[in-house]
Amino acid sequence: MRTSLGERLLDLAVSGVLWGFRILLVAGILIGTIATVRAGKYTSEQWIDFVVFGISQGSIYALIALGYTMVYGILRMINFAHGDIFMTGAFAGYFLATWLNGTGFIDNNPVLGLVIPILFAMIVAGGIAMLVERIAYRPLRGAPRLVPLISAIGASFFLEYAFRGFFGPGVYAYPPIKALEGEWNILSVGILKVQVVVAIAAFIMMAILYFIVMFTKVGKAMRAVSESKDTAALMGIDVNRIIVSTFALGAAMAGAAGVLYSLIYRQVGFLMGFTPGIKAFTAAVLGGIGNIPGAMVGGLVLGIFESVGPSLFLEGLGIPRPYQLKDAIAFTMLVMILLFRPSGILGERITTKKA
Repeated sequence: MRTSLGERLLDLAVSGVLWGFRILLVAGILIGTIATVRAGKYTSEQWIDFVVFGISQGSIYALIALGYTMVYGILRMINFAHGDIFMTGAFAGYFLATWLNGTGFIDNNPVLGLVIPILFAMIVAGGIAMLVERIAYRPLRGAPRLVPLISAIGASFFLEYAFRGFFGPGVYAYPPIKALEGEWNILSVGILKVQVVVAIAAFIMMAILYFIVMFTKVGKAMRAVSESKDTAALMGIDVNRIIVSTFALGAAMAGAAGVLYSLIYRQVGFLMGFTPGIKAFTAAVLGGIGNIPGAMVGGLVLGIFESVGPSLFLEGLGIPRPYQLKDAIAFTMLVMILLFRPSGILGERITTKKA
């Protein structure tokens, strides 16, 4: 009885601490928001700019998150090398765009100057992901889950330092596209062209991926393998081919995201995949890991939260230079979702279905 009573008291104490943390977190957000709005430091145009930047940034997170959630949906493993697949796509797009820019092709054909590097980055990232799957993951498919996880971390370090060895530790400047410089005046609000184009391009690719997964034969096979690899094999589906296709498709989205990310931040380096990769994983968890629409929604929510949050929540609390804490804001949001809705924003339907 003493042990039982002690366990109950411990459970109550833990539950009380968690609820106390939730209340303090929500109270801090509300107090900071009210104080910021009352101060009136930012105009409506500035708030719109925050939201637009958050959408463009969040759409990039969503593209990367799709790779995490698709691989998890089929293999029930987290591909921690996925952030570095994103990096390889950025490098591929950078080198091709630099060459095209040197010939004057981008200035004369800005649309093709954007599309061609994206397609090339998708092909390169997809090819590297297929090699990683074949070398680092497939031989360990029947091993305990911790073993492929360690292999994924090893693959991540290998890609990072292989690219450092080939291209050096420096940071490269992505060539500008003159047609994307400046602003568009939309409803009397100046919005950067590059942010609008990045968001539109990302939404188009997400729509294409959703169509492939939901309405094509390969997509149906992916969903069947996600439900049960053994049953799918009995129905005549080549499980290995579908798994490779899943890796390639998710990596292609990440490769495209690498080019879009470079257009906004104008920097390419061998460590550039770490932070966006972790944030994209956060987005996948926010939306409900294994849920493709959830990854899209999670990325957008995270991007907007990260862009608006520092100015809206932290500045009202008197925190100096709040934008330096944007990464903390992003991961605090992950903690909040895990506390209030552990299955993620759209994860409940998947969880119930699989149950």
